Amino acid sequence: MATGFSYEVIRQGEDNILFADCSTAFVVPSLEDNGICMSEAIDQLIENRSITKIVYSQKQDYEYDFNQTQLLSEIARLYRVLIHEKRATLTYLESPGVPEQVISQRYTFLRTIIYDMLKKDPVGAFVSLRRELRKAVVNRDKSLDETEEDGWKKYIEVLERVSSLLQETKIIQKVSSELEGYKVGDRAVYRKLFFPQIKPDFMFTKIMAEYPRGAQEIKSYSVGEAEVAIFTLPDTIQYLYHLTPPEFKLSEEHYDLLDTARKILSEHKPTEDDFVDPERMREVFANVGTDLLEELAIKRDIHLTEEELERLTKILIRYTVGFGLIEVLLEDPAIQDITINSPTGRTPLYLVHGEFEDCMTNIIPTIPEVDSWASKLRMISGRPFDEANPVLDADITIPGTASARVGAIGRPLDPSGLAFAFRRHRDKPWTFPLFIQNGMMTPLGAGLLSFLIDGNRTFLVAGTRSAGKSSLLGSLMVEIMRKYRIITIEDTLELPSLQLQNLGYNIQQMKVASALSSGTSEVPADAGIRTTLRLGDSSLIIGEVRSTEAAALYEAMRVGALANVVAGTIHGDSPYGVFDRVVNDLKVPKTSFKATDIIVVANPVRSPDGLHRVRRITEICEVQKHWENDPVLENGFVTLMKYNPITDQLEPTDALINGESEILKAIAGNVKEWAGNWDAVWNEIQLRASFKGLIVQAAQDDDLPELLEAPFVIRANDRFHRISQQIRARKHTNLSEEILREFSIWLDKQRHNIRVSQSTSPTSA
Repeated sequence: MATGFSYEVIRQGEDNILFADCSTAFVVPSLEDNGICMSEAIDQLIENRSITKIVYSQKQDYEYDFNQTQLLSEIARLYRVLIHEKRATLTYLESPGVPEQVISQRYTFLRTIIYDMLKKDPVGAFVSLRRELRKAVVNRDKSLDETEEDGWKKYIEVLERVSSLLQETKIIQKVSSELEGYKVGDRAVYRKLFFPQIKPDFMFTKIMAEYPRGAQEIKSYSVGEAEVAIFTLPDTIQYLYHLTPPEFKLSEEHYDLLDTARKILSEHKPTEDDFVDPERMREVFANVGTDLLEELAIKRDIHLTEEELERLTKILIRYTVGFGLIEVLLEDPAIQDITINSPTGRTPLYLVHGEFEDCMTNIIPTIPEVDSWASKLRMISGRPFDEANPVLDADITIPGTASARVGAIGRPLDPSGLAFAFRRHRDKPWTFPLFIQNGMMTPLGAGLLSFLIDGNRTFLVAGTRSAGKSSLLGSLMVEIMRKYRIITIEDTLELPSLQLQNLGYNIQQMKVASALSSGTSEVPADAGIRTTLRLGDSSLIIGEVRSTEAAALYEAMRVGALANVVAGTIHGDSPYGVFDRVVNDLKVPKTSFKATDIIVVANPVRSPDGLHRVRRITEICEVQKHWENDPVLENGFVTLMKYNPITDQLEPTDALINGESEILKAIAGNVKEWAGNWDAVWNEIQLRASFKGLIVQAAQDDDLPELLEAPFVIRANDRFHRISQQIRARKHTNLSEEILREFSIWLDKQRHNIRVSQSTSPTSA
């Protein structure tokens, strides 16, 4: 009995896909559970030897990947061999003295095995052959007639030949340990060999829905309506991040609604003009999608609650104008990076998790999906992305979820297609107290940097890739007092400018051309930096120093010296590494490099087993001004704080403790109470360290993580400066003790207010 599936072979990228339309069939498509389905698939593989994947479509797409398809392709090749040999086999079985009826029975058995069972149930075929072989050997040994014995011998040889060929296939090899007592027809064994990736009709992404066999779950949690489980896998040190999105928990009628709505909505493809304001575009499409879903539901007599309608609309927008499951992943605050490698559809999506670091996932993007991402990123960024411009930097914002920086590469740079890297931005800006809590810096390091920022110094935040440079630069911005204006310059928007703007900061954001792109109307980075010098008195924050903008940055540093904070990030793993990059790679004159006051180096620190890494500030270094040619040989670098791997702490050096810092003395020289008084400067740095430490301690004692976030930290910074101003105006002795006492009183009131607010909120009730 046939399944009623309609088959065709589709070429997609480097894959030849056997696509089975099962929409009108009553049979559920499943290689593992349905012998007829497996038999028909092998028939198709016999005719089409180049097939690399098998896809069944029935409400959802069920895809069996290359490795699973190859298991059946091997059976198809064996079938062709045995059919080619069938005439010789029949002739060989004929033996003088053996009754025709016996020969017919033997041939019928083999014919049943080869023509029927081999394709439907190759494991059952192998077991049947081995059992028949054992019986034949017993009968041969019992036989006293030489002619009969010769017939058994030939039959045994044929059985051995067929069973040995089948034994060499990967299917039999993979299940060989489970064949003792095997019941022919039991398909449970196939569920260990075949497990499709599932994709609902309205989705592009494929997903391994079932939990992996042999894996151990070590953590599970919810992200919105999605479920996340983290597994350790038996054959690798890599973790598995297993996502079950809300769209996989919908009823069949809701699936149908979404699929129909997506097909209708996809007829109106957003234009480049729509992507000028992606948030507004999503709002418009959401309104249209809501109306469409309501209308379809009424026509089909389906009742939708407001909650169901909102859920379906959100999913619909995700798979029309959005980025599909990428948006679900970006909702998870634990995710830091998401990477998609080419060739598309063959490898899973990978990510970096805040707790479990590098993880593979159960998500496999498809070619149509990544093509869709490329088109959307091209329209969002306004930058070209083609063979002439195979690199694209862009940023995306998912309203109500998160934002991310996206790097994409295509042909010819990537010879096998498209690849992407999404770096998730934290929902709120990083702060010094947050970095103290996670060990990135110490309270004293925070106090020193706070003092230097208020002293309007120039900074370069250096480090390797994924060292946390941009996050650290964002936390420096939080330390700039809200009364000062800030201008930010980036080629892709990573700094928390809009979040700080919403918190009362006076910020002007500027976006310039990427160093890797060409053919756009965007202003070059160096021109953007020079423009800031004409925009009035402002602190200047540069997203990343990459190329020709370095000279303009140092021009800004020299112009802005002693007036405003100027800071940026740069790749380099040490102060000399920064000097080498700036002077030798970016061709900034050595004398100009002296405009750098402070280099903050952040790097990942690995555990001895190599399996874990943490981000740490490894050095805070001052660039002194007396050297001429080489700051290392002429002691131009003075390390103020250095990371100690034994204590896992950023510790002060003797140079800092003993006041051997020209920069700190220069800051002190502009303040009457500090000029020529190193003890007063040191007390001020320690005061700021204590004030930061109080916030972290309060958050830990009361389990109030919101005390570490930017909204509260900014208020606390404002209060600290106001208290300092008031107490200094009274000219009290023991200023530090008095300031800390007043700040502690204020902090205790804030903690109390938050606890009261939480206890009376509807969610706590």
